[in-house]
Amino acid sequence: MATQIIDPVPAQFSARWLKGYYFTRFAFSAAWVAIAFGVARNVPPLAAIMLVVYPAWDAIANVVDAQRSGGVGRNKSQVLNFFVSVVTAIAVAVALGKSMSDVLIVFGLWAGLSGILQLITGIRRWKSYGAQWAMILSGAQSALAGVFMVKMAGGPEPVGIANVAPYAAFGAFYFLVSAVWLTVSDARKAAPRAGN
Repeated sequence: MATQIIDPVPAQFSARWLKGYYFTRFAFSAAWVAIAFGVARNVPPLAAIMLVVYPAWDAIANVVDAQRSGGVGRNKSQVLNFFVSVVTAIAVAVALGKSMSDVLIVFGLWAGLSGILQLITGIRRWKSYGAQWAMILSGAQSALAGVFMVKMAGGPEPVGIANVAPYAAFGAFYFLVSAVWLTVSDARKAAPRAGN
C-alpha cells in the first residue's frame, strides 16, 4: 500500500506567508537602500554596520521562510543560502578591516552564489505558487551583478556602500513585483468563487 505524503503546510497558508514575506523583504531592502544612499555613504561606521547587516538579514529571512514553507528539509536551497549568507556576513566583517575593494569582492561572490540558489528556489516553487518569474529573473540578475561587482572591485575607481546599494535596490524591486503579482493572482483565482 502506497504511503500518502501530506503537505505539512496548507497551500493557502503558504501562499499567504509568501506574500507577506516578499513584502517584508521589499520593505527592508528599500529602507536599506535609502539609508545607504542618503546617510551611510558619508558615514563610514554606519556603512560598515549596514554592510554586515545586509547578508545577516538575508540569512535570517531565508531560514525563517524555509521553516514556514514546509520545513528546512523541504527547502534545501534556502538552507544552503542561509549558510552562505552567514559566512558572507562574517567575511564582510573581516574584509572591512582590509579594504572596501575586498568587501565588494565578497559581496560579488555572495551575489553570484545566492542568486543561483534563489533561482533554484524560484523554479522549485513555480508549480506550487506560480508568479515566481520575478524571483527567477532576480536570481539570474543577481548572479550577473556578482560578476560585475567583482570586476568593479578590481578597477581604479574608489568603491563603497553606494556600489552595493543598486544591487539591493534591484532586489527590493523584484520582491515587490513578486508580492504584487501573487496578490493579483490570488485575487483572480478568488473572483470566480465570489461570483458563484
